[in-house]
Amino acid sequence: MAEHPVHDLVGVGIGPFNLSLAALVDAAPGLNALFLDAKPDFVWHPGLLMDGTVLQVPFLADLVTLADPTSRWSYLNYLREHDRMFPFFFSERFHIPRREYDHYCRWVARSLPSCRFGAYVTDITLDESAAAFAVTYRAGPGGETTRVLARQVVLGVGTEPVVPEPLRPYVRAAAHTGRVLHSADYRTHRDQLAGVRDVTVVGGGQSGAEIVLDLLRHYEERGHPGGGSGGAGAPGPYVRWVARTPAFAPMEYSKIGLEHFTPDYIRYFRSLPEHRRDRLVREQWQLYKGVSEETLADIHDLLYERTIGGAPAPAALHPGVTVAGIEAAPDGRYELACRHREQGTAFTLRTDAVVCATGYAAVRPAFLDGLVKLIDWDDRGRYRVDGSYRVALDPAVPGALYVQNAELHTHGVGAPDLTLGAWRAATILNAVAGRTVVPVPERTAWTTFGAPPRDPLPSEGPARPGRAAPQDPAPPV
Repeated sequence: MAEHPVHDLVGVGIGPFNLSLAALVDAAPGLNALFLDAKPDFVWHPGLLMDGTVLQVPFLADLVTLADPTSRWSYLNYLREHDRMFPFFFSERFHIPRREYDHYCRWVARSLPSCRFGAYVTDITLDESAAAFAVTYRAGPGGETTRVLARQVVLGVGTEPVVPEPLRPYVRAAAHTGRVLHSADYRTHRDQLAGVRDVTVVGGGQSGAEIVLDLLRHYEERGHPGGGSGGAGAPGPYVRWVARTPAFAPMEYSKIGLEHFTPDYIRYFRSLPEHRRDRLVREQWQLYKGVSEETLADIHDLLYERTIGGAPAPAALHPGVTVAGIEAAPDGRYELACRHREQGTAFTLRTDAVVCATGYAAVRPAFLDGLVKLIDWDDRGRYRVDGSYRVALDPAVPGALYVQNAELHTHGVGAPDLTLGAWRAATILNAVAGRTVVPVPERTAWTTFGAPPRDPLPSEGPARPGRAAPQDPAPPV
């Protein structure tokens, strides 16, 4: 086993959030950092990189700009490096294609010497003699095992697909591959889905909407559900869209509403008791689980076009419905046991394929088993995370463990959102360094979340944006 000197920081997982941290660290003098990922190269939601899909956040929410707009790793500099500045300018885009965001991140990841792919982390333990974490990783199957020491570790392993419990055996079974799947694998099986008569998409968020739209856009319409062709060429599937939410609702995207994705709201959210935080996350689903107005409008407009002259609609939309079970029918189709939540009515849908656009959730990686007894878990087995994204550990543990996108329960709906990625990375960087490497703003919203300490005098005016030292700074490395 090869062993290398101690690093100030080791990041595990290279998705957009840890890649943001790696980009900011690149300009931080005196910090020795290493970032590891098991994949052979950077990849971001490849199953949903369809033509025509765009980020739900503006391009300024890239890896670095909202923390350090002068960074060489900004999206604008990416455009310059790839001779796309003028085409981008003339396109007048504020929301960029997802495929280009993926390519931008890949460019950054390949350019940063601290990022190492094909490095599968197998174990993280505490090395008491070195007063550091020991991170063990393997260079691919059967490859060399390496052990590195780190004073501080940042977990950015991302989230994993969530599948409703009744559908899990079918998603995992080889016999149903390509016919019952999670949206993460949609592009892989897209052509196969084009050849069936009927596809049911489960999930009322952005991913579900984009898959519904993609199926409707790119395949010829059927004359009626279950058989016959209503247009020239090979017919495409009839599409059913099923969701638990009471409506196919638009994402909250008003200027004031978006202030829930600011450090101000995070500080307010963290001040609330745990039971109120858990309730708020459930209630605020439209802030982070809704659909963009543009996508909903595109679906409606396409259905309007397809039904001109009395043609049957090539889709059916079913909000407020829970999928309670699934069975494979003798004819090769599937029967979905459904229940309308408001009416309490049970019914069955027959379909040829099911795409679960049911989201993602943070999970505890197996390589943390060696630290389980040193982590101060909450009553539900979740990390306790402070204002600097530091996980609560046994006080005797030297160094610190940080998490990215595993703190929805402690920091609110902004946890998975790309808008806060650069700010969070800067906050972690400042805590890791024990000094202000990247200044972060003190005031970021006009909204006052919670009761004000006192009524301000009219002459005082509104508070102005400013800068503050990092929250909960860690001891210098």
